[in-house]
Amino acid sequence: MKKKRAFLKWAGGKYQLVDDVRQHLPAGECLIEPFVGAGSVFLNTEYKSYVLADINSDLINLYNTVKLRTNDFVRDARALFHDEYNCAEQFYTLRQEFNTSKDVYRRTLLFLYLNRHGYNGLCRYNLKGEFNVPFGRYKKPYFPEAELYWFAEKAQCATFVCEHYQQTLLKAQRGAVIYCDPPYAPLSVTANFTSYHSKSFTTADQKNLAHLAYQLFNQNKIPVLISNHDTELTRAWYYQATLHQVKASRTISSNILGRHKVNELLALYS
Repeated sequence: MKKKRAFLKWAGGKYQLVDDVRQHLPAGECLIEPFVGAGSVFLNTEYKSYVLADINSDLINLYNTVKLRTNDFVRDARALFHDEYNCAEQFYTLRQEFNTSKDVYRRTLLFLYLNRHGYNGLCRYNLKGEFNVPFGRYKKPYFPEAELYWFAEKAQCATFVCEHYQQTLLKAQRGAVIYCDPPYAPLSVTANFTSYHSKSFTTADQKNLAHLAYQLFNQNKIPVLISNHDTELTRAWYYQATLHQVKASRTISSNILGRHKVNELLALYS
């Protein structure tokens, strides 16, 4: 099966690791993802149904729009990928519009524009909740039309919800399988880059997620797979799981020399 790409660029996206994740995901009726991100695992698995959640309301609104208004969205988003919009002045004007707009549909269009024209495809907000990624200076940003249509087709068997990961997990029913891709633990003290959203993911959250995963399988027989960096800390958090080590390329470093393969963990509670 040829891997399908997400229509969003995404720091920490799982496109590279899809084969490893698929290999360790158990069979089930429904796949639940509390940290859906760009959706690479969703796009490259075959479950009957999906519950895909994220705390980022802009992301979830975008996915629901692509699912329900596919043709309108593709037509209107394409207009923002003309050359006239690929300059710093237009980028910052549209970023400001995004940060002040209350129009959900317009915000979804601008979110895709900012994602593809912003630096490194980052999704980052300041403490006021304003999107603050700078202009990316790409020669010709790619308009992901084919990827949008594939996502919309696949999304017909998915439910997208904006909520805290704990809410999503506690609603899981037997027969479901859960894949968690939380903001990763830092590899070092200086590498703490987990605040993609204004509500950052703390060490307490990491421990709580591991505890919930153990609880879900131990009490309800719902298997849970979690991905994270392979560190002493993460191994301590996931001591009750079966651990699988895989290698992945780091792509978040602004210094190309810093983009090297690192060890990641897939922790399976089953």
